[in-house]
Amino acid sequence: MLIRTDPSRSAPLYTQIAASVRADAVAGRVHPGDRLPSAREVANALDVNLHTVLHAYQQLRDEGLVQMHRGRGAIVTDLAARLAGLQHDITALAAHARDSGLSPDALAALVRHAAELHPADPNPADIAADNLAVDLKEMSP
Repeated sequence: MLIRTDPSRSAPLYTQIAASVRADAVAGRVHPGDRLPSAREVANALDVNLHTVLHAYQQLRDEGLVQMHRGRGAIVTDLAARLAGLQHDITALAAHARDSGLSPDALAALVRHAAELHPADPNPADIAADNLAVDLKEMSP
């Protein structure tokens, strides 16, 4: 698994790390049961502080995308498969919005509004989808 960050972006590094893992889940590059690289390995590879990586992993845990196990690390949950199932819809929505001249900020706001129309107890998939919408907005040129 290749975790990507861009120090020139304004988004915090922990957010970029979490976004990279999330994007790999949507693209189907990580699967339920996969073990993420240890936080120490990622920190060394990216030359960032260990706590930065742990913060990203905790964010993914809070979304339900990974489970943290002492001694075994971060394990990808079944949510990854559900996110991968959204890839076609997300790609089509982004293309349609782009073709319609909608800015990434406006698209993210519309997605967030649509997600808030049913404010029952938020489930991890909704949180991950909201974060993915923010990731898409931040990745756009």
